Amino acid sequence: MRATFDKLISWTGIILAVVLLVAGGLLTWANVFIGNEVHDQLAQQHVTMPTDKTGLAELPAADKAALEPYAGQQLTTGPQAKAYADHFINVHLQGVADGQTYSEVSGQYLAQCSDPKAAATEACTTLAGQKATLFQGETLRGLLLYGYAFATMGTIAGYAAIAAFAAAALLLLLGALGFWHSRRASNVTVAEAQPVGAQV
Repeated sequence: MRATFDKLISWTGIILAVVLLVAGGLLTWANVFIGNEVHDQLAQQHVTMPTDKTGLAELPAADKAALEPYAGQQLTTGPQAKAYADHFINVHLQGVADGQTYSEVSGQYLAQCSDPKAAATEACTTLAGQKATLFQGETLRGLLLYGYAFATMGTIAGYAAIAAFAAAALLLLLGALGFWHSRRASNVTVAEAQPVGAQV
């Protein structure tokens, strides 16, 4: 009975190991696919991270510190995208309309400038410019943060793949030990069943 039980447990471990190996393969594919897609899509935009000559020096200290590790590099990774979105684009957006968002400025424009005569005034012209700038900036920032989110999912998939492969290796080892123990238990049972003095 012990030998049969060992075999049952061992086969269960082997099956689970195969499942984990398949899962690890899929997770590895996801990690590579997402990483390549994020890199290629960001690289096509030809964005260069800011340097002291292109606006880095004028940023608040915390934002400057977040961007300095990437200064002068081409933007191709999720962490770079997040840093550029949160510490460069967002800083400039805060200065467009005293920290107001596109939604807030757009609401003001609709309320104050729906009349054609009002739309021609300086105040409405300013609101229109702010609205356009905020729309473009927030859209770009959102797209960059989407890139960061997907890159993060790819990284998580990579770590999960490593964990799956490690667990599969452990289960395979335990399964092999289980089969070895089952065989040993079977031999002991046979030996104990032999009459005293019998030849094997």
